[in-house]
Amino acid sequence: RRVHGPELFSKFNVDTLYFIFYYQQNTYQQYLAARILKKQSWRYHKKYLTWFQRHEQPQVTNDEYEQGTYVYFDYETGWCQRIKHEFMFKYSYLEDELEAS
Repeated sequence: RRVHGPELFSKFNVDTLYFIFYYQQNTYQQYLAARILKKQSWRYHKKYLTWFQRHEQPQVTNDEYEQGTYVYFDYETGWCQRIKHEFMFKYSYLEDELEAS
């Protein structure tokens, strides 16, 4: 039985999805990894070029940004998830063209 891409990608852990996203640039595999990350409530930040996820509900939310504690993926220095407190996520940097469905 052949496993189709989207079905297979939904079984990958988050570290594998990060690897595919950063090392399979401009491919269908990168697109699938991004879709699955978005399904898991990760948000891509276009300025910092990394993935963020709310660690808790934001303390501040308005039309331009939200501020609070986030988990983010540090692909440059540690290839790991880190916590960022009091982070202001400006919606203008939110990648919102890719649908998660």
